[in-house]
Amino acid sequence: MSERNGGINTRAVSAGELKIKEFGNVVTPIFQNATFIYPNYESGAINDPSTGKPYIYSRWGNPTVNSLEQKYAAIEGSEFGISFSSGMSAISCLAMSKLKRGMKLLSASELYGQTYSYFLNKLMEIGIDVTFMDTSTLNEGSFKASDYDMIYAESITNPTDMVTDIQLLGSLCRDTGTELAIDATFASPVNQNPLDLGADYVVHSGTKYLSGHSDAICGFLGTNDDPGAIYDMRKNLGPVLDPTQAYIISRGMKTIGLRVGRQNENAMKISKFLEENGKVESVFYPGLESNPYHKIARRNLKGYGGMLSFEIKGGVDQARKFLGKLRYITPAPSLGGVESLVTLPIDTSHSSMSKVQREKIGIKDGLVRFSCGIEDAEDLIEDMKSALDFL
Repeated sequence: MSERNGGINTRAVSAGELKIKEFGNVVTPIFQNATFIYPNYESGAINDPSTGKPYIYSRWGNPTVNSLEQKYAAIEGSEFGISFSSGMSAISCLAMSKLKRGMKLLSASELYGQTYSYFLNKLMEIGIDVTFMDTSTLNEGSFKASDYDMIYAESITNPTDMVTDIQLLGSLCRDTGTELAIDATFASPVNQNPLDLGADYVVHSGTKYLSGHSDAICGFLGTNDDPGAIYDMRKNLGPVLDPTQAYIISRGMKTIGLRVGRQNENAMKISKFLEENGKVESVFYPGLESNPYHKIARRNLKGYGGMLSFEIKGGVDQARKFLGKLRYITPAPSLGGVESLVTLPIDTSHSSMSKVQREKIGIKDGLVRFSCGIEDAEDLIEDMKSALDFL
């Protein structure tokens, strides 16, 4: 259950911590248990909050994992928080528990490549009707929400940084009873809480900003609705977190407010630098006033995030040369960690999509995606300037 008391940094540090007074531990311990005594007849036995019964088996629930889930829920501002072994596990369990054969899903076209592939190839295979619509059209709200059972979008799209008008979609869905699910990985709970804007479900690749150190893979789902079906799907499919992983992620999550605040600042400075650089064709960052999604971003975001993308003049060949000349910035997939990472979506996040599919959603072969870390912005800008000067 959520503990929405205090500011974001207070919640990140203190919420969900399992302190056992007999031991006096300051941080939640690792319960590296596969199984627990069951039935547990002790009068003071602690129940698994996801089942309301004593712990029995860590695929069903684990104290360290539950502690992490309560911390996430407090940060997200959701009544319930559910963890998974990856972001795709969160998306898959949500879809499979809420959508049945014959139901209709309306999804934004601009998605993380694996999500797009899952919707297109897997959900349709089991009889779920999936319609794709570009984010700008979704933001117009000219469609009939009542024609669909669920609407799915990314709050900030990967990798072109379009911004979804969740307030608008939430209003449309509320009036028709259609469920709204938002992937808020790029935003993080620091910059946006989609449930407050009208969403029914929010999912994250917790590998990114929530964990924040590029050393653990996980996913999260937040909701204020009864999560019983989602818990049941996770139990049946088995994509649960290991307690040691949960401990590592919890430790990283405690600094999310500090990290994301710095990443927001760095991204704005770097975006302005790139916008003025003569070797850059275009820059995609919602914090820039020149960005077509800036006004929507101001209504839906508390901060503009640490993710940006840009196109270098000369296309993919020049983009690859740029990556090879960087000093502090590491060419690697993933995002949201304390270190700055850069990648070409055609090689990583959207490699599963065809060139035609990528171009349809605005991803040119030479598009560079940049994840700002917490390094000094001046050093990052100098690194990028030096690499661009080689071109």
